[in-house]
Amino acid sequence: MTATTKPDELTGDYVLDTARTRIGFVARHTMAGRVRGRFDEFEGSAHLDGDDPSRSSAELTIQARSIQTRNQRRDEQLRDRFLAMDDHPSIVFTSIGVEPVGETTFKVTGDLTIRGVTRPVTVDFELTGAGNDPSGDFRVAFEGGVTVNRGDWGVNWNAATAFLVGERVVLEFDVAAIRRS
Repeated sequence: MTATTKPDELTGDYVLDTARTRIGFVARHTMAGRVRGRFDEFEGSAHLDGDDPSRSSAELTIQARSIQTRNQRRDEQLRDRFLAMDDHPSIVFTSIGVEPVGETTFKVTGDLTIRGVTRPVTVDFELTGAGNDPSGDFRVAFEGGVTVNRGDWGVNWNAATAFLVGERVVLEFDVAAIRRS
């Protein structure tokens, strides 16, 4: 938040600025160290209530086919065998609660659906910026992350990959959103 932005000024409906948002992940691989990747196709929206953050909400839909790790063979395996994108083309997060834990930090709890399996997760977010851009649009920026166990969603290929690829995956969010109303 900028020094001149007050919490009530954040209230409104927002859409993700997909050109300035990054949704990434980090997984351990026993032979290759860490594997970092991102998703290039997604859309999302949020309602922020600056007076009562617990009344805020967010939705995010990620296209599984857009996964990128800078290795074409690995990306194809992730799309087909790990994410089963033909049967489950989207990864979806829908918030069910927002809890302020500090002046600019929040816990956003929601349902994460991967491969048709829905489980609750809580993502830690920090408001890193808010204000008008040069064209006059009001924007907010958040950074956040959560560590999940990919096995909880059945994200695996076979017994060998269960051993070679760590179960814990860090999901990373660097979010920019534009207020629409």
